Amino acid sequence: MNNIPDILKTQKTFFRTQKTKDVNYRLQLLKALKTEIIVSEQAIYEALKKDFKKSEFESFISEFGLVVSELNLAIKNLKRWAKPKRVKASMLTFPSKDYIYKEPYGIVLVIGPWNYPFLLTMEPLIMAIAAGNTVVIKPSELTEHTSGLVAKIIENVFSKEVATAVQGGIPVATELLAQRWDYIFFTGSVPVGKIVAKAAAKHLTPVTLELGGKSPCIIDDTINLKLTAKRLVWGKFLNGGQTCIAADYLIIHKNIKSAFIDILKEELIKVYGEKPETSNDFPRIINKRNTERLAKILENTNILYGGDLDIEDCYISPTLIEVADLNNTLMSDEIFGPILPILTYETEEDIEAIVWNFEKPLAFYMFSNNKNFVERTINKFEFGGGVVNDLLIHFGNHNLPFGGVGHSGMGAYHGKLGFDTFSHEKSIIKRGNWIDPPVRYAPYSPKKFKILKQMFKWFG
Repeated sequence: MNNIPDILKTQKTFFRTQKTKDVNYRLQLLKALKTEIIVSEQAIYEALKKDFKKSEFESFISEFGLVVSELNLAIKNLKRWAKPKRVKASMLTFPSKDYIYKEPYGIVLVIGPWNYPFLLTMEPLIMAIAAGNTVVIKPSELTEHTSGLVAKIIENVFSKEVATAVQGGIPVATELLAQRWDYIFFTGSVPVGKIVAKAAAKHLTPVTLELGGKSPCIIDDTINLKLTAKRLVWGKFLNGGQTCIAADYLIIHKNIKSAFIDILKEELIKVYGEKPETSNDFPRIINKRNTERLAKILENTNILYGGDLDIEDCYISPTLIEVADLNNTLMSDEIFGPILPILTYETEEDIEAIVWNFEKPLAFYMFSNNKNFVERTINKFEFGGGVVNDLLIHFGNHNLPFGGVGHSGMGAYHGKLGFDTFSHEKSIIKRGNWIDPPVRYAPYSPKKFKILKQMFKWFG
């Protein structure tokens, strides 16, 4: 096992050399990382296939391609992002020039998840390095092949004082969280997120928590049934449903429910065939324990389609389930698998009763051509981010912040926002000496007080 306190000590010593504050040095690191990742492309696909039986196509669009895109963005824009930003000065500090400096936090801990083990470990690493930090990565122990490859890539690109991967399970994570970091970035479940937040609070360490929750998908009776089914099947069953922003349950208008379910079944057969277990495009559950967990919540449910299991192969077929009671086991926690509960609504009050029964979700989806209904719904409910008439795609726009609210997380990242997440904004005023208004200096007088109040009235 790596000596974790020694790693921190080494990185802290290196950080204080100021080398990571050199933007050209950061660019050199990012370019080297990009080269290594591109060289490792096929190995990345193979690792993800071993961990999930994931196809190369899906691995590219949901992991590899997004990482390379984020690297390209950072390399292209880093010098502009890192440049001190001049802001308007206040007349109360006249004469002065005022700036915001982007400063790295220092030693950063990134704890990655198992569901997208390459993307959601590499993307925070990229932006932490771009911002000038040193980084310790803790990849998931559940994705043995991908996490091992991530560690190898990091070792090939970075010296340990800049970035290193520490592998292991709960004991390693516990020891890491016992240390004092300058920033912690965690992606994972709500229960573990609470543990991370508690550990960070002990040292007043700032954190970003990318969690999850029960993300709803509302479908009204104004939609194109076939197009909606196509987009829903793609977004829900990508990665075998193991996506933190997947639709966790469906709320569908009663007028179209029966017809839509029939079309949904047709689309599932079209995409994955009559036997999804033989499809090269349908991934497996991460491990046997999670497969057993999903199999358990399927017991005594009203299965409309699917429900086929192979525990040893970590396989659960795409499954549709009708739910009439919010107390159903399926509705107790985030599902994180290829199971879609379907609830029915008639009025907007019905939607409120369902959505407000749960904590604020990470994602929110609705399919509707009713603009007024869409705007009312967007403004009514609190959630991390969402999409109208599709699923997941907000994650792919680097101009949009990605993050949760409440139980679904805190903080956001992506693109420049990722760089900002790992940067402290340091306020600087550079005061001029050519004039020095005397009003602030003692001895104070009624005349000075009058002038001071007038200044605040005009400029404050």
